Amino acid sequence: MNITSQIKQPIFHEMELFEKKFHESMTSKVALLNRITYYIVNRKGKQMRPMFVFLTAKMVSGGFVNERTYRGASVIELIHTATLVHDDVVDDSNRRRGFFSINALWKNKIAVLVGDYLLSKGLLLSIDNGDFDLLKIISVAVREMSEGELLQIEKARRLDITEDVYYEIIRKKTATLIAACCALGAKSVIEDDLQVENMRKFGELIGMAFQIKDDLFDYSEEAIGKPTGIDIKEQKMTLPLIHVLNTCTPQEKKWLINSIKNHNKDKKRVKEVIAFVKNKNGLAYAENKMVEFQQEALSLLQNIEDSEYKDALTLMVNYVIERKK
Repeated sequence: MNITSQIKQPIFHEMELFEKKFHESMTSKVALLNRITYYIVNRKGKQMRPMFVFLTAKMVSGGFVNERTYRGASVIELIHTATLVHDDVVDDSNRRRGFFSINALWKNKIAVLVGDYLLSKGLLLSIDNGDFDLLKIISVAVREMSEGELLQIEKARRLDITEDVYYEIIRKKTATLIAACCALGAKSVIEDDLQVENMRKFGELIGMAFQIKDDLFDYSEEAIGKPTGIDIKEQKMTLPLIHVLNTCTPQEKKWLINSIKNHNKDKKRVKEVIAFVKNKNGLAYAENKMVEFQQEALSLLQNIEDSEYKDALTLMVNYVIERKK
């Protein structure tokens, strides 16, 4: 049994039911919309977000979920999908997880409108059922994600980004959505605000580790989802690079910045940058930071009663930093 199936095992029934409910939550009287949402549902990825929602809910409640949990997971997926559809338009991207993106198949205008539609469906699903507490968690996440993206754009122009600013960007851009999944899962089944906050923090820390792992893929030799050096070509500031920029000599820094700004299309130069970052301990430093976030996340589960849900979440946290793609 592969690791994803192992993690899904204790919530297998919930995930099956969720898929049905999620599909229903997208339906419309407009045939074109249904055709597009059907396409979206069928190209689903690893489904990490709903898994976090259900595992957290069952872990803190002693094995229970309710309708609110299902609605919360659906809202997260609806809104997350809306942001992905919009992202593909913004990035002018033609593929998403090996499938054509919505904008590649149906043009930008339709893609933006579909994103808006999914967003409104998510909001209404919460409002129609009075889940205002869950809606607040999700709305905060959407605000933070937008801020994170804009902060990254603002800071990326100047390649003198500090580690603190980098953490702020990835906390908002990536970690906030996983934090929302865990907070929402807990909030859907318990009233204990302290425990809900604990779970939010847990999700945030996993999100941080997850993003650093993504940064490290840019330097890996193996063929994975994205080609090696793509972040350098796109002048994205990643942790290994930031660390090296802040610790190398002024001369080396000049060469690095010049390489990234003016020679990022030169394959040989990109290879040299990758080798330089490796030699200057950029990868080892980032890996240590990733493990720190992972360990801190796991420490938040210590006082929670042992269960198969807790085991699956622990497995998920380890999978995040050991995954190969």
